[in-house]
Amino acid sequence: MRTALVIGTGLIGTSAALALAARGVTVHLADHDPAQARTAAALGAGTDEAPAGRVDLVIVAVPPAHVATTLEQAIRSDAARAYIDVASVKGGPRRELEALGCDLTAYLGTHPMSGKERSGPLAATADLFEGRPWVLTPTRDTDTEVLNLALELVALCRAVPVVMDADAHDRAVALVSHTPQLVSSMVAARLREADETAVRLCGQGIRDVTRIAASDPRMWVEILSANPGPVADVLAGIATDLDETVRALRSLESSDEQKRRGGAAGVEDVLRRGNAGRERVPGKHGTAPTAYEIVAVFISDQPGELARIFADAGRAGVNVEDVRIEHATGQQAGLVQLMVEPAAAPGLTASLRERGWAIRR
Repeated sequence: MRTALVIGTGLIGTSAALALAARGVTVHLADHDPAQARTAAALGAGTDEAPAGRVDLVIVAVPPAHVATTLEQAIRSDAARAYIDVASVKGGPRRELEALGCDLTAYLGTHPMSGKERSGPLAATADLFEGRPWVLTPTRDTDTEVLNLALELVALCRAVPVVMDADAHDRAVALVSHTPQLVSSMVAARLREADETAVRLCGQGIRDVTRIAASDPRMWVEILSANPGPVADVLAGIATDLDETVRALRSLESSDEQKRRGGAAGVEDVLRRGNAGRERVPGKHGTAPTAYEIVAVFISDQPGELARIFADAGRAGVNVEDVRIEHATGQQAGLVQLMVEPAAAPGLTASLRERGWAIRR
């Protein structure tokens, strides 16, 4: 691939353009808002000048509702050898293109499974897709050259290709992406009118659950509007669990011992099913999940402290597999949770203590 045209210079489009430009591809940028394309160009994502002729690949990175019409215009103008989109739903846009009478041999629907709470070109990074799944949804009509160009794009972005049926993809993202967004927003919405004293008690758990609730509502309305059925199906299942859990909790308030036992069993059931589901979430680099030991270290909120603790862990010969930071309420301090292989935890704990770190027991 030597040339590409990215139509839509938001987070995903600009990030793909940055990755391609960094690897020597000539990238042209287009957007319904020229100022946004100029911003992406200024960041080094390419040029906002139109290509002089056909490019190798057109990447359509616009909201789902506009994917089909944007692709139709590009295909009918013979803008490229191949065309892909990166929308988070796949079945709908393809059916719309079929209804428009487009030749779909040069088209392939894709979806990089990566993103942020922030949107727009200023949030983009060249490494956004590194190590992340990038779904490809070819059909029997997809030209081999188109599939190869899409695979080259995925490789240049250092993502991991995953081939799926378009409708199966939409059901999958309804479960692992779209529904979690709504559930996170629903939990965060409870905080809106909460007493200030309650909000001040927020810890890492509520921060984890509500992190994605900071996402752009307008963007998510567009995404959910393109995949409403599968999302509603997942939410219906959650609603059933919610109803049963509410009944179980009400039973725990009863003075009847048998009802309390039944309520406890109901709560335990949903928690254990949650344990089982959580165990299926892929671990580091997409491998099977690993149970890590946590070494919890008290840390002051000062420049260089995180770098120092990682350096000291390195001197101990321990690889930190993951890390979480829990900030103390009302104090310039916090707790760093270093997740390491269980066998490495005792040695790391001893080494950090020797270097003056306070370890939580």
